[in-house]
Amino acid sequence: MSFTVLYWIVIAVMLVGVVGAVLPAIPGPSLILVALAVWYGATGFAGAGWALVAIFGILILSAAVEYLATYWGAKQLGASKWAQYGAIAGLALGFFGLLPALPFGGPLVGILVGPVFGAFAGEFLYRKDLAMSDRVQRSAKAASGVVIGSVIGNLIEGLLALLAVIIFVFNTWPPVG
Repeated sequence: MSFTVLYWIVIAVMLVGVVGAVLPAIPGPSLILVALAVWYGATGFAGAGWALVAIFGILILSAAVEYLATYWGAKQLGASKWAQYGAIAGLALGFFGLLPALPFGGPLVGILVGPVFGAFAGEFLYRKDLAMSDRVQRSAKAASGVVIGSVIGNLIEGLLALLAVIIFVFNTWPPVG
């Protein structure tokens, strides 16, 4: 296989990784890392100086941003630690399919709705001293904070993944193109 064909396959895998950084069902930054390993392994790490270090830094930052944005979104709307722990538990339960059987989607839907239900349940349990209507309202607000933060985090993660691909292309295009 020629390096040009390999290059375009690597770029295609990286672009799928960019999409995966935004959508929870597709692995994102990990696909970009696999593509990098294949490319630099095949080329004997040619041109792997500052660009590779920058790409690794960006991908590590993108992983941190996703979690921090979810935390920030929940915190901005007044969620307690219970809501944050509930969101983590809901994500785990949703991912492993332990939520009640859903008629469609399986783990994908579980990953999307698990943190929301978990944040709601955690906040609901924490706010037991409030009247029922206030309790439900505060719990819904906490759950919406998790959703807003998660969406913002995924968008930022997608932009950072795209930046990593752009740096890779900028660094490797002249020798290949």
